[in-house]
Amino acid sequence: MFTFFLAIILGLILLIWSSDLFVDGASSIARNIGVSPLIIGMLIIGLGTSAPEMLVSATAALQGNPALGIGNALGSNITNITLVLGLTAIFYVLPVHSQLLKKELPLVLVTAVLSWILMYDNYFSRIDALILLAALAFILSWMIISVKKEPDSHDPLIDNTIEELPEKLSIQKSVIWTITGLVVLLASSKILVWGASNVASQLGVSDLIIGLTIVAIGTSLPELAATISSARKGETDLAVGNIVGSNLFNTLAVLAIPGIIEPLKVPEGVLNRDMPIMVGLTILLLVFSFGCFKKSRQKINRYKGIILFMAFIAYETLLYFQVNPHI
Repeated sequence: MFTFFLAIILGLILLIWSSDLFVDGASSIARNIGVSPLIIGMLIIGLGTSAPEMLVSATAALQGNPALGIGNALGSNITNITLVLGLTAIFYVLPVHSQLLKKELPLVLVTAVLSWILMYDNYFSRIDALILLAALAFILSWMIISVKKEPDSHDPLIDNTIEELPEKLSIQKSVIWTITGLVVLLASSKILVWGASNVASQLGVSDLIIGLTIVAIGTSLPELAATISSARKGETDLAVGNIVGSNLFNTLAVLAIPGIIEPLKVPEGVLNRDMPIMVGLTILLLVFSFGCFKKSRQKINRYKGIILFMAFIAYETLLYFQVNPHI
């Protein structure tokens, strides 16, 4: 058992390190060939920060554990809203000013509901997965086009994203970093999935539960670091935007990958527990962001952060007692 937990920890450390390396390398290649900072910020970095979740889901499905990939996607969304955003808001008030972010937030809810509807027949097919990927392509295209139409609007989210782009490297160094990052990402995802699936087997719990808990929390650590860092710098729109962007990619890309590789019956608990909780938390995030109370409108303050963090504790407790019903 110790070996399997060690594999999980090592896999997570390597995933986080290689993801940063891959993003820096790929972003620098894009800058060297003349891709606009806007495209790099919204597309390459968005894909890169979700690379750990995507590779873990793909590896899990290829190794015959697609439920772990589904758990990773849904669990990461729940963890991002409750643990990552909740913990950050406890220490830093997060006002929401970005007009683009205000348009993106409802899309997170729409995509969450869409994924629930597609799974409602209790089977996640390749057609369902392709619909999610098509929705991602449409949303990304719409976001880029809408920003390009108003180049002088200086949306805080876009400005902060561009400011946070990694330094430009030589093309040779960029290629080396990108390839190294990708290779280590692949290797570390295999190590993590091997450890996680064996822990599930040893503990007698499902791959879904391991994906919802250990793997989801671990792969959300980069978002936690990025969100706290952005909030500390006063880039609050970017802090919330990290979560919104991550959840979009998780729902439309990470969740789609197991369905494309190995279509499957929806694991028990997803439709009547995890999906309703994910959708409910997304609605709560919308309410907290746009607000009904004048004093806290359009900001996520400490009290809202505490509520979100308590929701994380409640969800993990629920999973624990469902796995151990006799306690």
